Amino acid sequence: MVHTQPNFILSGLIETDLCSIEADLEDVDLPASKILERAHRRVDSVYFPDSGFASVVADGGAKGAIEVGIIGRDGMTGLSVLLGNDPPKNETYIQVAGKGQRIKANILRRALDKNPSLHRALLRYVHSFLDQAAMTALANGRGTIEERLARWLLLANDRIDEEELPLTQEFLSLMLGVTRPGVTVAVQSFERRRLIAKKRGSIVILNRAGLEKLAGATYTPAVYH
Repeated sequence: MVHTQPNFILSGLIETDLCSIEADLEDVDLPASKILERAHRRVDSVYFPDSGFASVVADGGAKGAIEVGIIGRDGMTGLSVLLGNDPPKNETYIQVAGKGQRIKANILRRALDKNPSLHRALLRYVHSFLDQAAMTALANGRGTIEERLARWLLLANDRIDEEELPLTQEFLSLMLGVTRPGVTVAVQSFERRRLIAKKRGSIVILNRAGLEKLAGATYTPAVYH
C-alpha cells in the first residue's frame, strides 16, 4: 500500500501495530462535504486522511455551529472509539477534498482490545487533538478575529502543503464563529499587508512568517510523534 502523502499516524506505527490493522484498511476518496461522523450517532468507520482535511464542528444551537478542531494527515477520526465513549457529540465532515484510508470501527475496536500497544499509539493522537482544541478555545476566547484567522489559515496550510487554500469567506465565518463582515474586514487587512492574496473561492498564503507572528502562541504546527 503506497501513498504519496501518507497519514502521519499510520506511517509512524511500529510494524507489529500496523500489521494488526493493515489488511483491514481500504483506500477512499474524501470529497468535500462528506460526513465522516454524525453527532450522537455510533461511529461506523474510522478515517485516516492522507490529504485534504476535515473539520470537527460543535452545534451551538441558535447561535450556530463553530469548528473546534481540524483533522488532516496528522490525525484520524473516531476519537470516541479510542476512548470507549461512542457516539461522539460533534459532527465531522470534509472541508478540503483529499484521499485517505478507512477501517470499520468494529474491526478497529477488536484490534485495540487485542493489541494494547496499538491502542496506546493511537491514544497519543487524542492528546494532540485535545491540545489543539484547547488552543482553539483560547484563541476564540481571547484572540481578535485577525489572530484567529491567521491561526486557522496556518492550521489548514499545514495539512495540505499548498499555498492556495480553497476557502470562501462564508466558510471562514462559520469555522471561526464570527460574522461574515468581520471576516471580510480581516481578509482585506491581510491583503493590504501582503500576508495573503484572495482569489475567487480561494485564499493564497503569501507570508507564513507574518501569519505566525500574528497568530502568536495559540498556533502549533501539525506534528505527530
